[in-house]
Amino acid sequence: MFVEVRSPHGATAIVLPGELAFLLGQGVDLAVVREAAVLARREGTEPVAALLRAGLMSEAAYYAALARALGRPFRGAGLVLDPRARFPEDVRQGATRGAGGEWLLAPPPGAVAALLAAGVPPNAVFTTPAALAAAVLATAGPRAAARAAEALEVRAPDWAYRPGLHPGQILALMLAGAASLLLLDAAPWIQLAILSLLNLTVLAVIVFRLAAPLLVPDPPPAPGRVPDAELPVYTVLVALYREAEVVPRLVEALERLDYPASKLDLKFVIEADDAATAAALAARPLPARFEIVTAPPGLPRTKPRALNVALPLARGEHLVVYDAEDVPDPGQLRAAAALFRAGPARLACLQGRLVIDNTDDSWLTRCFTLEYSALFDVVLPLLSAAHLPVPLGGTTTHFRTRVLREVHGWDAWNVTEDADLGLRLALAGYRVGDLPLSTLEEAPAHLHPWLRQRVRWMKGFVQTAITHSRHPVRAWRRLGPLGLLCAVAMVPGTVISALACPFGIALAAWALTAYPLPDAPDFLANLLTATGVTVFLAGLGAMWLPALAGCRRRGWWRLAPWALALPVYYLFVSLAAWLGLVELLLAPYRWNKTTHGRAATSRTGAMRRDRLRADAPPRRRRPRPGASG
Repeated sequence: MFVEVRSPHGATAIVLPGELAFLLGQGVDLAVVREAAVLARREGTEPVAALLRAGLMSEAAYYAALARALGRPFRGAGLVLDPRARFPEDVRQGATRGAGGEWLLAPPPGAVAALLAAGVPPNAVFTTPAALAAAVLATAGPRAAARAAEALEVRAPDWAYRPGLHPGQILALMLAGAASLLLLDAAPWIQLAILSLLNLTVLAVIVFRLAAPLLVPDPPPAPGRVPDAELPVYTVLVALYREAEVVPRLVEALERLDYPASKLDLKFVIEADDAATAAALAARPLPARFEIVTAPPGLPRTKPRALNVALPLARGEHLVVYDAEDVPDPGQLRAAAALFRAGPARLACLQGRLVIDNTDDSWLTRCFTLEYSALFDVVLPLLSAAHLPVPLGGTTTHFRTRVLREVHGWDAWNVTEDADLGLRLALAGYRVGDLPLSTLEEAPAHLHPWLRQRVRWMKGFVQTAITHSRHPVRAWRRLGPLGLLCAVAMVPGTVISALACPFGIALAAWALTAYPLPDAPDFLANLLTATGVTVFLAGLGAMWLPALAGCRRRGWWRLAPWALALPVYYLFVSLAAWLGLVELLLAPYRWNKTTHGRAATSRTGAMRRDRLRADAPPRRRRPRPGASG
C-alpha cells in the first residue's frame, strides 16, 4: 500500500509506503519519513526496518504511533503474559496472549503493511518487538533454557558430549592397555620396532605443520562488491558475561561495520544475573538493529548455551559470532556475504583471521601472537583450501544460518564449542572456507589468566575427541582417510602432543646420554634413535616454521626472534593439558572466564583506547525531529 502526500509547500507529490505514511498524521517530520523511504528503496529492505534499524526513529516511538493510528493502547513495559507463551514462535510472529486474554502485538517490519490493511482485534494492545521478545523469553524461560542446553542431545545424541565413554571406546582403551603391558615383556626387537613405528606416526602428523608454510595458497581473488539492495540480512551474535568494561569499544566496533544498517541484526546475549553488563548496555542509546537478549537461568553457564538461546531469534540469512573484546575489520560482513554468494551450497562457514593486538604486553602475548599467526594465517587456510576438517576459532565464524540450525547449533556442554562445531560440520558433509580479513583480539598477558583459558581449551578438546571418536568407522567413511587424519591431528593430537611433550624431551635427553649409539651396526636400535631425533627436530620445526611464515605474511619481522621462546611457551601448554585432564574429572562443565579490557599496549590503538575511554560518558547522537518518544 502506497500513499501520495504533498511536500510542505505543496509543489511536489511524494509517494510513501503506507507503513510510513501514517506517521505524518502522528506528528512525525516528513523529512524523517522520506529519508526512511529512500533508504528502504536503496537498500532493498522493508521501510519500517530502514526507519528503525538506521536509528531514524525509536521502536517505542514508532509502535506507540502505530497504536494511536489504529486506536489501540500501547504498553512498553510491565508485560504479563499467558504462561503458555511459546518461545521462539510468538517472538517470530510478533504476537502473543497477555495474562488477561488480550492480544499483545509487535508486528515485525515486514508485517506492518498487512496489519494496517486488515485491522486489529478489538482487544489488541501494542508493544515493541524488544519488549515482546523479552517478555516471552522471561515467561517461557525454563523451556527456552532446556531447549538451549539439551536440543543437540535430544535431536542428534551421537554429536552431543556427555560424560563417560562409549563401549567401543572402553574396549579400545582396554586393548591398548593390554598391548602396552604385553609390550613390556616382549622381545627387545619388538619393542624397538613398535617404538620406531610410533615415532614415524607422530612424524607423519608433524610433517603437516612443517609443510603448511610451503603449501598454503594465496587467497583467491575477492568476489565483486554486492550491491546493497542484494545483500541479505546479517545476524551478529555476541555473548557477554561480566564485560561492562569493554562494552563501549564493542559497540563502537559494531557501529563501524560496513553493511546496510537496515539489514543488520545485532544481538548481545547476557546472563540474567549480570547487572553490570546490562547497565553498561542500557547507558548507551542503541538503535533498533541492536537487541539485548537475556538468557534465562539454567545450566550449564557456558557461552554456547547463551548462543543457543539467541539462535532461534536470528533474522539473518547469515550469522557471525564475535567475542566481547573483538574489533573486527569493518568489511568482514560484506566480504563474507559475497563469498557465500559465490561459493557452493556446501560452504557452510567462513573462518576469519584472529590477530592479537596487545602483543607487547608480555612475552606470553608475543608468543600468543606467533601462535595465532601460525594457526590462522598458515594452518587453517591450508585446511580450508584442501577441504579438510577445520576446528573453528570460536569467534569471527560466519555461518549460513540455515545450516547452523540444521546441525542444531552449539553443544552447550562442550567448553570448546567452536572446535566441536567445526568437526560436526565436516561430518555432516559441509566445509569451512577462509575469510582473509582480521579481527583484533586481546590476549591474557599474565600466566594465571592465560593458564585458566588454556585449561578450558584443552579440556574442551578432550570433550570433542570423546564425542566424535564413538563411531570411527562412520567418521572414516564421511571424512575419508586424509580428513580423519587431519581431525585426529588437530584435536586429540593437539592434546596428546601437549601431554607428551615434556616426557618426550626428558626421554630423548636420557636416551642420548645413557645409551650412546652402538659401535657395531644395529638396524633397529639405530632406527629408533634416528626416528626419535627426527621427531624431536621436526617438532621444533613445527613450532617455528609456521610461526615464522605467519610473521612473513604479516610483515612482523620484529617478532621473529621471539619464536625461540616457543618451546618454553609450549611447556606451559603442556601444563595446561594436564590440568585440563584434572578439571575434566572434577569440573567438566566449568567455563573459565577470561577477563577483558586489561590490555596495556595495542599495536593498532584499538585496545589502548578502550582503557582510556572505558569510563567516559557515552557519545550521544543529536536527536532527529520526530524521533523521540
